[in-house]
Amino acid sequence: MSVFPAETALLAQKIVTDFTQRGHMLSTAESCTGGLIAGALTDISGSSAVVDRGFVTYTNDAKMEMLGVTAATLDAYGAVSRQTALQMAHGALFRSKAEFSVAVTGIAGPGGGTSEKPVGLVHLAAQRRSGRIIHRQMLYGDIGRDNVRLATVRTALEMLLELSQAV
Repeated sequence: MSVFPAETALLAQKIVTDFTQRGHMLSTAESCTGGLIAGALTDISGSSAVVDRGFVTYTNDAKMEMLGVTAATLDAYGAVSRQTALQMAHGALFRSKAEFSVAVTGIAGPGGGTSEKPVGLVHLAAQRRSGRIIHRQMLYGDIGRDNVRLATVRTALEMLLELSQAV
């Protein structure tokens, strides 16, 4: 019995099965989800063959120190931005033994939103070591902190599957 919604648990199971069969490993870089993506994956038996490591980088300092996000990027675009998500994905990939990474940064709420960056805004990036990158900007809306975080986990898992099945 998973602590995650059934749809999310099925996505995680599919990733663990597919990645195990292909000999792929992945890493995660998480801000607004606080480790839930890695949690969904490691909820699956056998995930140690697939999950190399997860980075929970809630602060800007952690993003810089652990993932190599630049101060210039954070100053120019902010923590919740396409640019930061892409640098997080790159850092998680190249500071691990993984072939795939996924990164998320957003505003889960209930506070912290602005007119430019409202509650429910999340930037996600998935990268393959071969260079292919996917970015998504999601506007989940002010649907509650838990729902924003769970929706982000589901989108991140979908992106990993999409990236792994791309030629």
